[in-house]
Amino acid sequence: MRIALLQHTASAGPAALDRWLDGHQVSWHRLYAGAPLPGLDEFDLLMLLDGALSVHDERHHLWMSAEKRLIHRALLARKRVFGSGLGALLLAEALGARIQHADTDVQVGWWQLEKCASSRQSPLGRMLPPRLLALHWQRETCSLPHGAIALYGSPVAELQGFVWQERAIGLLCQLECDGASLDERLQQDAAEPGRSTAQDIAAIRDGAPHAASANATLFRVLDYLSGAHAHMT
Repeated sequence: MRIALLQHTASAGPAALDRWLDGHQVSWHRLYAGAPLPGLDEFDLLMLLDGALSVHDERHHLWMSAEKRLIHRALLARKRVFGSGLGALLLAEALGARIQHADTDVQVGWWQLEKCASSRQSPLGRMLPPRLLALHWQRETCSLPHGAIALYGSPVAELQGFVWQERAIGLLCQLECDGASLDERLQQDAAEPGRSTAQDIAAIRDGAPHAASANATLFRVLDYLSGAHAHMT
């Protein structure tokens, strides 16, 4: 499968996604470093990574407006789209969701995801585990996009994952987190003035062993998204 991977900040890379991407044809677009966006005919799956930005940062990051247009065009062209964190918010906005700022200190840490009752309406939702401990690193929240099915919620945000027409999936939490990426993110966040977390740094770092089960669920989601059914919907 041809995958175009859009990276928004240097510190928010693919992490455990690297293992799933192995064997696919991947074009890497580091937007923060001035890399051009892919053409619509260059990918089958558009993958939008997380990043310490707001979806409203077009004035500070001029490439973001062009990225949003690409997401719209990809959806209209019936491409498959996956977003994590910031990427999920960009996808949700493209699908008409409202994006709001969250309290900066309440949505950073490990919380349990609970599967939404509506997830039973989706073949993907029916195959996902009923609950899962996942890393949250959110500064913004979103409403459920029109026509989407809610997959997961958590104690700190009602919506943590959604699927749209079985070919576009957004996960606001970071299921791709692994030990190395978690350490890097903690170091970066600690260096930013005014940043705080709901759970203390030691507790967040101690949650790293939970990443393995989160990674496994993420790989199931991506296996599903890249499967033949998504082409038919």
